[in-house]
Amino acid sequence: MTEKRRSLTILTICVVATLALWFSTTAVVPSLIEAYALSAERISMFTSAVQLGFVCGTILSAGLGLADRLDPRRFFMVSALVAAAANATLLLLHPESDGVLVCRFVTGACMAGVYPVSMKIAAAWADDDLGLLVGTLVGALTLGSAAPHLFNAFGGVDWRITLMVGSLTALAGGLGIGLVKLGPKQRPSPPFRPAAALQAFRDPALRLANLGYLGHMWELYAMWAWIGVFLDASFRLAVDGDGAAIQARMATFLVMGVGGGIGCIAGGYFADRLGRTYLTMAAMAVSGACALSVGLLFGGNPWLLTALCFVWGISIVADSAQFSSSVTELAPPERIGTMLTVQTSAGFLLTLITVHLMPHAVGWWGWDKAFAILAIGPLCGVIAMGRLRLRPESVKMAGGRR
Repeated sequence: MTEKRRSLTILTICVVATLALWFSTTAVVPSLIEAYALSAERISMFTSAVQLGFVCGTILSAGLGLADRLDPRRFFMVSALVAAAANATLLLLHPESDGVLVCRFVTGACMAGVYPVSMKIAAAWADDDLGLLVGTLVGALTLGSAAPHLFNAFGGVDWRITLMVGSLTALAGGLGIGLVKLGPKQRPSPPFRPAAALQAFRDPALRLANLGYLGHMWELYAMWAWIGVFLDASFRLAVDGDGAAIQARMATFLVMGVGGGIGCIAGGYFADRLGRTYLTMAAMAVSGACALSVGLLFGGNPWLLTALCFVWGISIVADSAQFSSSVTELAPPERIGTMLTVQTSAGFLLTLITVHLMPHAVGWWGWDKAFAILAIGPLCGVIAMGRLRLRPESVKMAGGRR
């Protein structure tokens, strides 16, 4: 095995293991609802606290240029270990305690040292396969985010098992990152310039790539945060007996983990060969159509609903890595870490709106129409990436395939 393949394999495993923390509480929401009768607003806060923490962490990282100035492996390790400790602390707290939200915030802030940093490590190994490499990393993020749903399915009604396993895997991921070697394209630390982060929206090409990413993020995390609750509610209407909850958890893992993993890797493969803008526009068109139509199957045949959600799970994340790849190709090489951090910070800040908007949409229109509001994001994203495709800078992407 080559040094490149070995390092990227270990990196991917570490990302999967660590990012299991992201949705560790979201996965156990159905169990918590049964045990503690939590409100929809409280449920939203479990996810939004992580998102807010991530935004604050990325703002701090971008402002100080940490992703470009520190050894990325050490940054990853410390972040993963602190996040594992914060998640484990949840086992000592009552689910209605505000301390839970503080722990989720800390977990999210630490993810700023894991997600964008892992993409920078992968990019340092890229030749003509940047889209596939970053796609594999985002696939790892997707699988890691979905893993708690699988833990929860096997853990039964005891939600503590899911949290415990998530913390243990993150601990392993944080320690394992030390085995990763840095690629030949790793750049030396640039001078500290806080204003450098603003280039992400000053440069026209970078701005359009980031606007495309914002359209994508409008949809992605609201779907990930609520698809498990949606499937649980639907399966309880369509499936007799106690098996509905377990089947819904397995379906959620299939949609998010398996479908998302396939989408990320396939998206990276085809984007490197067909072009970044082409792939992102096609994926957003499909995912937007799924958002508009998935509610029509609510309460209906579980197999048909799962199949449609599986397509949605593939398409909704197939383009995710390509926005990061675009920024990597369009940004100054010495500022790639900061530009990736700014991009993810803006995107996750937007998710605070849609994650909290979904329960209100369900209250206004019901599950059969609520997800349709997410189609706004893909529409705007397609427009932004179409405009980027027309700019001369777009030839820097995917070896000139745009």
